[in-house]
Amino acid sequence: MKYIIMILQISILFLFNFIGQLIQSYFSLRIPGSLIGMLILFSLLILKIIPIVSIQKGVDFLLKDIPFFFIPVTVGVIQYLTFFHGKGSLTILIVIVSTFFVIGISGMVTNFFLKKEVKSYE
Repeated sequence: MKYIIMILQISILFLFNFIGQLIQSYFSLRIPGSLIGMLILFSLLILKIIPIVSIQKGVDFLLKDIPFFFIPVTVGVIQYLTFFHGKGSLTILIVIVSTFFVIGISGMVTNFFLKKEVKSYE
């Protein structure tokens, strides 16, 4: 039963992805459909139209295995390593700086929400 619930929850995520793809293709938008679908899902979660419990186990399962989703990207970069010749050092610098930027901003946002959550319990 646990696995059926998880599959249904992951199906909900794919449904929002599909809806976003439909919106993107119907309106010929430049924004990726997957992003549109996740923004719709995020909006519904924020407005509490969809409770987080309805997708929590599926999300936890996907997040647990997220490193596996980066393997194809890594292999693709290695296959096209000649593309980075000449501009490789600049690309590597941009990747390192942007990674630290994302880690820093994510840490600050997480810290903000954790402090806000602690205050709500007091």
